[in-house]
Amino acid sequence: MHVRLEGRARVLGDDVNTDYIITSARKRETIDERVLKQYLLETLDPAFAASIQSGDIVVAGRNFGCGSAMEVAVTVPLAAGIRAVVARSFARTYYRNAINNGLIPVECDTSVIREGDRLIVDVGSDLTVRDETRGVTIAARALPAHMLRILEAGGLVPYIRAYGGFEVTA
Repeated sequence: MHVRLEGRARVLGDDVNTDYIITSARKRETIDERVLKQYLLETLDPAFAASIQSGDIVVAGRNFGCGSAMEVAVTVPLAAGIRAVVARSFARTYYRNAINNGLIPVECDTSVIREGDRLIVDVGSDLTVRDETRGVTIAARALPAHMLRILEAGGLVPYIRAYGGFEVTA
């Protein structure tokens, strides 16, 4: 698998929890991500969702996606046109939910990236983030081959539909 994403950096801080991504109050009405995308990150910035452009790349600090393990916190950014989140670290459940739903989680040092920077994320056997605005390339933690295959299929459910399961190795 090789995917090249290009987009504008949308920078957040540390400890962005799933309730910040999509607040619980909104989920009482619906869990349809096509409706909920208009409320993406409204707790942090009420104008954020309206400012999203398809292809934007969310950039965060440590512990992105902490809090409850709700899948809708992954599907709403995808519905908004965000295909990758670049963060210093992810909450474990968010990371797995991202892979399972086809959102690309990229772990690397994000300290140099600023709001609006032009980013190129190359996903394959190597994983890099190129900040075109600053002229730097940041090495990222590579994704295991099985996760790349799940992402290539579009998530876990499409993978299972296509391949019927996983090969078990001892």
